[in-house]
Amino acid sequence: MVKRWLIGISLLLLLSTGVAQAQEAFVVGADYELVSPPVKTSQPDKVVVTEMFWYGCPHCFRFEPFAKKFAANLPPGVVFEQTPSVLNPRWTEHARAYYSLKMMNALEQTHEALFNAIHVERRRLTSLDTLAAFVAERGLDEKQFRDNYFSFPVETQIRKNVQKEKRYGHSGVPAVIVNGKYLVSASLAGSFQRMLDIMNFLVAQELAQ
Repeated sequence: MVKRWLIGISLLLLLSTGVAQAQEAFVVGADYELVSPPVKTSQPDKVVVTEMFWYGCPHCFRFEPFAKKFAANLPPGVVFEQTPSVLNPRWTEHARAYYSLKMMNALEQTHEALFNAIHVERRRLTSLDTLAAFVAERGLDEKQFRDNYFSFPVETQIRKNVQKEKRYGHSGVPAVIVNGKYLVSASLAGSFQRMLDIMNFLVAQELAQ
């Protein structure tokens, strides 16, 4: 009995040491960056994780399965958001498409399909007309999409994104902001899987506060 107890204590010590070492492995400035000052999130009572992406970005396309995996395993009190980046003016066309589709409650049936159309089917969906044609192919209301595209709500979201991204301080996508405080990028993380590990680490840190 005593021997079993000692083995159990030893295993617990090894596990706790391993966790501590894993936590120490993620260092601010080396693995992720601080957002200073922090940016107010959409839900202050939750831990909000925001991915900035662009449909035309091949890295964002490859990160999408990791984002889906993260979103499917959220602990209580955590929210995951995907936000179209407008760092580059030519990315605005896809941001408008995203918010137009969101107004139509059609993101679930178009988000992954739009990624695939661009990166698998190699389609040049870079204008209102080509994007509207894509929407019509999905059986959605093309006129409603066109009406939304330059609407006031969409313009407002674009302006908000411009301001937020300036405060986030990121220079590329995909970029993930954890609770408005931390910036996680593939360039610092080194891989998409490690990026996910850092996100989970920071989420756990926020939940513990």
